[in-house]
Amino acid sequence: MKKLYFLLIVALITANLAKAQSCNCETNFEWVKKTFEQNDAGFKYVIDSKGKQAYEDHNKRILAKIKEAKTLNDCTPILYEWLTFFRSGHIAIRQKNQNSSTTSTPAVAEKQFPDWETLPVDLENFKTYLKNKKEVDYEGIWQTSPYQIGIKKVNNEYLGFIIESGAASWTKGQIKLRITPGMDSTSSVFYMRDHSATKSNQVKMTGKNNLQIGNFSLSRTYPELKDDQIFVDYFKLLSSSKPYLTQLNPTTLYLRIPSFQPQQKKSIDSVININKAKILKTPNLIIDIRSGTGGSDNSFSSLIPLIYTNPIREVGVEYLSTKLNNQRMLDFINKPDYGFSEEDKKWAKESYDKLEKQLGKFVNLNDNVVGLIKKDKVLPFPKNVGIIINGGNGSTDEQFLLAAKQSKKVKLFGTTTFGVLDISNMYFVDSPCKEFELGYSLTRSMRIPDFTIDAKGIQPDYFMDRSIPPYQWVEQTSQILNQK
Repeated sequence: MKKLYFLLIVALITANLAKAQSCNCETNFEWVKKTFEQNDAGFKYVIDSKGKQAYEDHNKRILAKIKEAKTLNDCTPILYEWLTFFRSGHIAIRQKNQNSSTTSTPAVAEKQFPDWETLPVDLENFKTYLKNKKEVDYEGIWQTSPYQIGIKKVNNEYLGFIIESGAASWTKGQIKLRITPGMDSTSSVFYMRDHSATKSNQVKMTGKNNLQIGNFSLSRTYPELKDDQIFVDYFKLLSSSKPYLTQLNPTTLYLRIPSFQPQQKKSIDSVININKAKILKTPNLIIDIRSGTGGSDNSFSSLIPLIYTNPIREVGVEYLSTKLNNQRMLDFINKPDYGFSEEDKKWAKESYDKLEKQLGKFVNLNDNVVGLIKKDKVLPFPKNVGIIINGGNGSTDEQFLLAAKQSKKVKLFGTTTFGVLDISNMYFVDSPCKEFELGYSLTRSMRIPDFTIDAKGIQPDYFMDRSIPPYQWVEQTSQILNQK
């Protein structure tokens, strides 16, 4: 009996070791590739567009990189690079159960990067220097999550050094960034969490308290400098995590909506309900959705009656029916996290049954290709609606814009959106070894091929060119809406 027990233990250990040994970057890549090819709703569409040879060349190039990957951290960005062949959004690959520390310790950082350049600075003396300084420039103490960074001028260069870090690979005093003013332009280097360098010639201060270095935004925390109100308002809208409404002038209201995520619906509805009387007697409404997060179509439902003038046409989607994809309908039923009502669960069960009968096919779960949104009345106010957009808007944001721009009241202001809507409804599945989570898409829009958004975006009616900085977009929109 003891011998049998011992053999069982050995067998389990051997099986676990075999499983662990099989979980390398190459086997993860094989799983990602197979899962995506068999289940993603946009796979065939892209292959038909780009060609099989381009896909095979892409696979060879990625596989060469995969074979060089030694760790999960090496593997993850390569797997994501493989996914980007298909589209720029509605794809994801992320590690699971990472046990790395979220706080920086000198021992960890020094062990990983023992020779990294440092800038020893007495923090109290530096603060005294900053407090007494008259000129406003890059020097100061700045915050960009998860770092607090001091920037000090040394000779002709501004060096950013770590004061506090939330990343184990960085510790106090290490050089995190460089800014080098030049005759024609200012260059910069921002060192990433893994200490790789990201270079840019885009270094810009907006007001006195915001610094943009390439794609990285830093907020000044010391010294506290008073900014003009236009900058205060701009950074309020950038930093706000909740929707809010304010009155710009007697004829114009401003509604900021930072996100259409499902959990934001209640807040959006609340702001609209609290201010409804004011909205219904004010001629102009500006809705600012810049740099949104996508989310749920249901989150913008309370906006539609405010902007409605005529029936809104919505082109539907088709679901790719596979065993794996159809599991999401069962998730809707069995997982409380989705918050489905009994009526919703009934729809999910009917949808599951319909999909299971047509495995391998694209299935329209609705009766029609095009649906119509009809309202009983057109509100006299708001009379004019300006929606402010930029390249940070995609997915649900773009679905809202497709509906909104059909209204005679609505004009779009800003720059072209991101362009990620045609292939949508993401689903996330774990890799066999539970090291990665793959995100891919279940549906294909029936707008394809005649009216595609992916890689194109939605263009504004009023383009905000580079001569109009983003902090002036609200005022610019207000002026246009108020012109007579």
